[in-house]
Amino acid sequence: MERVGMARAFFHDAKEVTLSSQVVQSIAKNKERIVSRGRLLNGLIAAAIVSVLVSAVVWFLAVAIPAKTGSPFAPIRDLCAWIAATRVGTGILESVWVFPIIEGLHLMGIALSIGVLCWLDFRLIGVAFTDQPVSKVWKQVVPIAGVGFALMFITGALLFWAEAVTAYDSVHFWIKLGLILMAGLNALYFESVTHRGIAEWDSLPVPPLKARMAGFASLILWTAVIITGRTMAYSF
Repeated sequence: MERVGMARAFFHDAKEVTLSSQVVQSIAKNKERIVSRGRLLNGLIAAAIVSVLVSAVVWFLAVAIPAKTGSPFAPIRDLCAWIAATRVGTGILESVWVFPIIEGLHLMGIALSIGVLCWLDFRLIGVAFTDQPVSKVWKQVVPIAGVGFALMFITGALLFWAEAVTAYDSVHFWIKLGLILMAGLNALYFESVTHRGIAEWDSLPVPPLKARMAGFASLILWTAVIITGRTMAYSF
């Protein structure tokens, strides 16, 4: 009987220890979730502040710089005039349905590309999905963003085809092209240089400075591209 009592006491203590460890693990997981949500909220607030600042700068440029370039390099402008005068260009511009559909698809492409890519940027900055490896977020985001970028650039080319001269004469169009070029160079540098060493910091909640800078640069540049696109449209 004494041995049975000791066995029961042992199993009872073991059960209490197991329950205690489970409680501790549950509390730890809840703390991690709270911290993760706090980082996500801080990241969203920071991104909103940055977006507002970028918007202010772009709108200042829109007001301070004349919307039209005047009379730029004639041969290229003549080429743009020829592009806009083609059957495709005039057909898109004069159609009641085609132009709005293309513009709608263009906005959809922006949402699929930049809207999805921002989550990878947040992970690189270290404010979202910190419990997930960067490579896992990258594999989930990049295919969708790739489709979005393809749609965005194809429809953007068609919109330019319809209004080539107007776009060429717009200062905001050239600012937008410059921002897209810088965003592309930032992505190219990340993929060719920074991404190669991802094994060293893949699971870190906060990646190293070079990865965080790539995420910040991507957020700022693509936000500026979207805002400049709107200022360009309103100055046509």
